Amino acid sequence: MPREYSLEQTRNIGIIAHIDAGKTTVSERVLFYTGKKHKIGEVHEGEATMDWMEQEQERGITITAAATTCFWNKHRINIIDTPGHIDFTVEVKRSLRVLDGGVVIFDGVAGVEPQSETNWRYADDYKVPRICFINKMDRMGADFYADMASIHERLTKSAFAMQLPIGAAETFKGIIDLLRRKAVVYLDELGQKWEETEVPDDMKDKVEDYRHKLVEAIAEHDDTLLHLYLEGKEIPIEDLKRVMRKACIANKLVPVFCGSALKNKGVQFMLDAVVDYLPSPLDVPPLTGHDPKTDEILERKPSDSEPFCALAFKIATDPFVGKLAFFRVYSGTLKAGSYVYNSSKGERERISRIVRLHANSREDVDEVFAGEIAAAVGLKVTTTGNTLCDEDHQIRLESIVFPEPVISLAIEPKTKVDQEKMGFALQKLAEEDPTFRVRSNEETGQLIIWGMGELHLDIIVDRMKREFKVEANVGKPQVAYKETITKVAKAEGKYIRQTGGHGQYGHCWVRVEPQTEKGKGFEFLDEIKGGVIPKEFIKPIEKGVIEATENGVLAGYPVVDVRVAVYDGSYHDVDSSEAAFKIAGSIAFQAAFKQAGPVILEPIMKIEVVTPDANMGDVIGDLNSKRGHINEMRDRSSLKVIDAEVPLSEMFGYATALRSMTQGRGSYTMEFDHYAEVPRHIAEEIIGSGKTGR
Repeated sequence: MPREYSLEQTRNIGIIAHIDAGKTTVSERVLFYTGKKHKIGEVHEGEATMDWMEQEQERGITITAAATTCFWNKHRINIIDTPGHIDFTVEVKRSLRVLDGGVVIFDGVAGVEPQSETNWRYADDYKVPRICFINKMDRMGADFYADMASIHERLTKSAFAMQLPIGAAETFKGIIDLLRRKAVVYLDELGQKWEETEVPDDMKDKVEDYRHKLVEAIAEHDDTLLHLYLEGKEIPIEDLKRVMRKACIANKLVPVFCGSALKNKGVQFMLDAVVDYLPSPLDVPPLTGHDPKTDEILERKPSDSEPFCALAFKIATDPFVGKLAFFRVYSGTLKAGSYVYNSSKGERERISRIVRLHANSREDVDEVFAGEIAAAVGLKVTTTGNTLCDEDHQIRLESIVFPEPVISLAIEPKTKVDQEKMGFALQKLAEEDPTFRVRSNEETGQLIIWGMGELHLDIIVDRMKREFKVEANVGKPQVAYKETITKVAKAEGKYIRQTGGHGQYGHCWVRVEPQTEKGKGFEFLDEIKGGVIPKEFIKPIEKGVIEATENGVLAGYPVVDVRVAVYDGSYHDVDSSEAAFKIAGSIAFQAAFKQAGPVILEPIMKIEVVTPDANMGDVIGDLNSKRGHINEMRDRSSLKVIDAEVPLSEMFGYATALRSMTQGRGSYTMEFDHYAEVPRHIAEEIIGSGKTGR
């Protein structure tokens, strides 16, 4: 089947925002206006198409990134609707990795919120061009100009309004197009009838002021336009749009639009902007990767005639077809039934079916082309971040790096039947989600699950029950502490056993020192001189050390940010073995660790609390009592916003405490920021609590 839409007519975009800014409602309106839906689904009624998991429809939030394809103005738009809740940031990160552009949604009342900043930072990391849509202009307290100010203050000075709202809250009735100096006033509830009129008299000065700023910003990115602008000549609108597109794709300017998705105002103009200003796959620089054999840097251009290359960015379990691997095709084409090479795993795989997704419904396709997003059935070893390519033209793309989980809970099956099913369920869920981990506690035999937050683990347990019919008893959430050292120390490890016949002999000296750079992780150095320990025993020593880092000396938590060097030792011609040196390495590391000023580290969370002014004193006092550090306080319309850093261990049950302090009017968001040393008196409690929570 030939390609229906050219690369120029293709857009791969993500809809990104803080929780409750209205992303899913925007997506629903997009599907309605592009003809993908005949009825609009409301999030608050649990009907939204893009929120297809049962938990999403119950909670009214988006958990996984749903993918869909729609058509607008002779263009194919592949849309990924991403979650806004901090526990599911991983979905945003992996979606941005494969998108060409983003639509960032802001709440017209709240402006820039913590998750908006995190997502903006990820978009910067992946150099994703974006446009902004200030939503909920119909809400009480909506203020387009305050939102613009918060974008300028907290995200970028390069954002420029392309539209101004006519009215706000209950008086919001239309939009002014600044480039065309025209007003659009809506006449019906579905936003499909409007009339174009002149700019209202009371807004003419404001329109000219904002248009002047916009035209000046655009003209600075093109010499011809700048010349016309400086001479005071009128610049043709098509030229302004052309240069705005170029500047937006280069991440030099960010166009800002406004509306109310719930009230069906402004969404069609936002769709026009996706086509007009966001890049096609041809506008993005060619993709680079490495030759898996030679490590030479290779390039893939977005073309059907180039060798096939794709990135798997999400794994999902579908109740009807089993494992689905979502992938973005960067170059070449792929037919259903053909083989691909997974260069990340070094294995050949067969794709039995290719499906195009519309949230949770699917349509089989025979072939996908460069620049498209689809899902494959039949891939057995492929996981998130793997490269799929042509075996004769191998390439490995940069994978996706995910944050470490910060919270854990013990989980036990209720019955023998549940026990048999639980292993399979947890394996499937871990395949889908790289920030979800499963480990067993060797001492207690308990299964411990790890994740990014309480909601994350709630959803996992809930999915286990609904999708895999596994009932489980769940323990209290535990903090993911770590252990590290504060000074240099040396120690000896000796393992000597003499039995009948061959004995066991392993002997080494190691030096441990803190990493100079936080977050650098574990490093092992071989400093053996003169063959005092033969080469073949160095790797076993390293293995023994690595195993010892999994359960630290203080309270059994994983060891981080330590550099270990083996620098001396001895061996026996007959009795030395890999097993003996592995044990010696472990003994030496544990002994050195004890002498190196070991400390416990705890996750510190960045939190934003929104509270009425009257309760601010109570909220700040409470945060201080939780060992919190207040970074900043600011106003958001009639409310106060407090930015702080607080240890995760102090934040369990905070939602209930905040509700009672603020009579239900306060809210907060929280995300992991960094690890820090635990104060001594608290470290003693953690050590004394029986080394639990591993």
